[in-house]
Amino acid sequence: MEITSPAYVILFVVSVFVFYRVNPKYRILLLTILSAGFIASLNLLLLAYIIAYTLINYYLGFKINDSHQKVTFFRLGIFFNLIQIILLKYSTFAIDPLLNLIGLRIELSKLSEIILPIGISYFTLQGIGYLINIKNGWEKPEKDFLYFFQYIIFFPKFLSGPVERSNHFLPQLRKNINISDLYLADGAKLVLIGYFKKVAIANQLSSYALSVYSFDQAGGCLSWVLFIIQPLYLYFDFSGYTDIALGISKMFGIDLLPNFQRPFFAENVTTFWKRFHMSLSSWFNDYIFRPTSFKYRRWGIKASLYAMLITWTLFGIWHGAGWTFMLIGLLQAFAISYEFFTKKIRLKIFEGVPIIITRWFGRLITYLFYCVSLVFFFSPDVKSAMTFIAGLSSFSGPSPFMDLSIKPFQLIIYVPLVLFIEFLRNDHQDIYERFLTFWSGKNQKYIRWTVYSVMITIIYISGFKSVQFIYANF
Repeated sequence: MEITSPAYVILFVVSVFVFYRVNPKYRILLLTILSAGFIASLNLLLLAYIIAYTLINYYLGFKINDSHQKVTFFRLGIFFNLIQIILLKYSTFAIDPLLNLIGLRIELSKLSEIILPIGISYFTLQGIGYLINIKNGWEKPEKDFLYFFQYIIFFPKFLSGPVERSNHFLPQLRKNINISDLYLADGAKLVLIGYFKKVAIANQLSSYALSVYSFDQAGGCLSWVLFIIQPLYLYFDFSGYTDIALGISKMFGIDLLPNFQRPFFAENVTTFWKRFHMSLSSWFNDYIFRPTSFKYRRWGIKASLYAMLITWTLFGIWHGAGWTFMLIGLLQAFAISYEFFTKKIRLKIFEGVPIIITRWFGRLITYLFYCVSLVFFFSPDVKSAMTFIAGLSSFSGPSPFMDLSIKPFQLIIYVPLVLFIEFLRNDHQDIYERFLTFWSGKNQKYIRWTVYSVMITIIYISGFKSVQFIYANF
């Protein structure tokens, strides 16, 4: 079932209505049935696999907490989580070539065709984080299997996150949630914004942003235009999903972790990753970077560099099996290291330059760096990425304004409007607060409902095309 399909919209609306009608003690069962049904609609064997996966982590959580061999069970748990994602996601890249090298004609990658490991990168990080929390004494094992199962499979976040923390998510399931206009209204607004980003903007950009690697068509000026819009496409696509997930969850009385905080107004790469895919970057920071740098703290500054290299390499690999993803991670590690070691020099160079110039210069460089990173993100291989980057040296080639009749001109309005609102919220908080006060006023309800109606109409006119969310691939 596609999340952007009318069927999914009807499903979650009816689900929310039923959720508040049933006895609170049966709500966890209802959410489990809904989430399991959603996963089964994607792949029945995937549901069976996740049940087994959850049972194993559920059992290991207790053994890590109670057993005298807690370190052994912890290592077993980490090994289990890693080996299952390697087998189901990285066999083609890492395991099958090794087996062929030693003469074994076994294709373990066939497993992924049977089980279809959708969402595996997300629920694996959640499983690992849960075991680490228990091992470190940050939380106790969850006693009720249904609650723990819901932590793994909760349907709004299953495909593309956010990457939840067990000690943030599980306590919320035990709240006695009463029907609240605030929960429902705020959730519905987020869902509407999410669908607007995805259907009215990202889906319209997709055919242009993804055609950048059709090398027989792209080149020069056209490549530059597509190079620039790729971050916008990915942002509106992914943040659209996140808003839908957060909105639906809020309507169930559950607050998921935030994932985006106006990333295109970050003034350096370090800050960018504190604002983009926040739940993932913070997970790697808390569970990989900090423990690694602490373990090797006797190395001094080298410990941080080593931890950063490990963290960002794993961050890149998390996105997919291939050298392009490893390079993405290495590029981020290089950029963040550069920013750390040159901070004093850069401050001295820009001393006396008006802050508005340094701010927007930093934003421009950060955006362009992310554009380069996305070339490797979308490219099928390193050679294709390098070919595309080399093609940027030319401004010749086909015009990006050919076939004007098929260009989505509405994007000239939608994209700047959303970014302008984010700009006000980021740089002019006082103006943004005054706008919110005006917007939420009782006398403005007709304006609000007019805007909501226009947004719904635009979404409907744009069409619920079956364009998969980019991050659903991970």
